Amino acid sequence: MKKEPDFNYIFPFTIFILFFLTAIFTGGYVMADDETLETPAYESSVVNLPDPVYESDISLEETLRARRSVREYSDRPLDLTQVSQLLWAAQGITADWGARTAPSAGGLFPVRIYLVASDVEGLTQGSWEYDPISNTLTIVKEGDMRRDLMAAALGQGPVGNAPATIVISAIPEITEAKYGDRSMRYIDQEVGAVLQNIYLQCETLGLGTVAIGAFYDDQVAEVVGTSATVRLIMPVGVVED
Repeated sequence: MKKEPDFNYIFPFTIFILFFLTAIFTGGYVMADDETLETPAYESSVVNLPDPVYESDISLEETLRARRSVREYSDRPLDLTQVSQLLWAAQGITADWGARTAPSAGGLFPVRIYLVASDVEGLTQGSWEYDPISNTLTIVKEGDMRRDLMAAALGQGPVGNAPATIVISAIPEITEAKYGDRSMRYIDQEVGAVLQNIYLQCETLGLGTVAIGAFYDDQVAEVVGTSATVRLIMPVGVVED
């Protein structure tokens, strides 16, 4: 006698197989799509910088004597080693408890450093925020910003020609919480220390820079993509031989 098929068994099994195959192909497609969209963006959005060096063949006295404002640069790009050293000089960590290369009123450290990269090996063109604790750069906005940044700086040529520009900004509320109306005075003292550190570090690296204070604050902030208060911009490039 011929045995009738057990549909109570076959039907659930068939549904399971169809669900399993659908999950593989649909899930596999979604996973591949997610990897294509997210993984490269994540990998390129945060860049680990080389460790800074703490010694050089040039004495402090020599760098002080040689320090000059430089407004013309060669067409050579910067590299990540140079960038790392400059950013460390600006706001690098110098003690386990968080002390930095520039003094800060009350140890509050309201300064925020951005790098607008136009021609830096290893960096996508755009604005990057420096994290001194992890010694990393995080992308804020992508694109070649030289024209817009130069326009915001009243058309000053060094900003448009430099392979990179350091934007020194601050979050006033951090200092205001302790020092009230005197906070901007203290912040600008800190910014002054930062700019001198950058000047001196440039001398040891064969780079040139100039401190630029003439710019439209809100326009520079918009170009960079920051809500912090911009205090100073410093184009940086290789000095012409």
